[in-house]
Amino acid sequence: MRSSSNPVFRNLPGGGYGTPVGFGGATATAAPQGAQGYGMPPGFGGDQRTAAAERPITIDDVVTKTAITIGLALATGALTFWLAIPALALPGMLVGLVTALVIIFRRKVSPALVVVYSLAEGVFLGSLTRVFDTIAPGVAFPAILGTFGVFVAMLVVYRTGAIRVTPKLTKWIIGATVGALVLMLGNLLLGLFGINGGLRDGGTLSIVFSLLVIGIAAFNFLLDFDAAERMVRGGAPAKMAWYAAFGLMTTLVWLYLEVLRLASYFMGGQR
Repeated sequence: MRSSSNPVFRNLPGGGYGTPVGFGGATATAAPQGAQGYGMPPGFGGDQRTAAAERPITIDDVVTKTAITIGLALATGALTFWLAIPALALPGMLVGLVTALVIIFRRKVSPALVVVYSLAEGVFLGSLTRVFDTIAPGVAFPAILGTFGVFVAMLVVYRTGAIRVTPKLTKWIIGATVGALVLMLGNLLLGLFGINGGLRDGGTLSIVFSLLVIGIAAFNFLLDFDAAERMVRGGAPAKMAWYAAFGLMTTLVWLYLEVLRLASYFMGGQR
């Protein structure tokens, strides 16, 4: 079974997910109720009787729940940006991080926690965007536009099959993601000792690095789409749509942060 660089989907129970046939395509229908291909053990999303009684997940479920999580984040983000309270960035980040960890390691899907995560991330991103806007005025709109542009583009790439998610591609994306995170962590540690690693100072190297990270985040969407579709093909319970939406949301947050940083470079800010 293919893995994913997204810790959300990597924590899913083992088992066959079925063969994806095009995210959002007409043939991407769920397996019959009670299908065993998903291999979900009792306790994850409810006991066996609950899981068997619940209808299988559909692509529409994933799309709807993803739209809800993104909508909540956008609403709270816009409100926080308008209120202009940069101090909310830290608590928003902490609440979002803690909630994400609980969702990932909890063996039961909780729509309420996914909603809390979306609201917290909205506060965090709205406040952080306000901070960047003081450095590079007007940075918010191109950052949001660029993020959703990448998201839609990768969805089209996945649906058309222009790039197929193979085990080899999956390993490459996971390796690139880990490598980028190691570089970012190393640069952060150097910064704590007053050493400029050159990855976040707004120079040419930092621009190239941001473009690289944006590319890696974009390819992570392919793994997220594939994981969500395997849920559908494997007949996972409908409640798992919230988990799929949460996974997509984590990648979207990462992408937005990097696009925001890159936009601030081009609009005169260095962060």
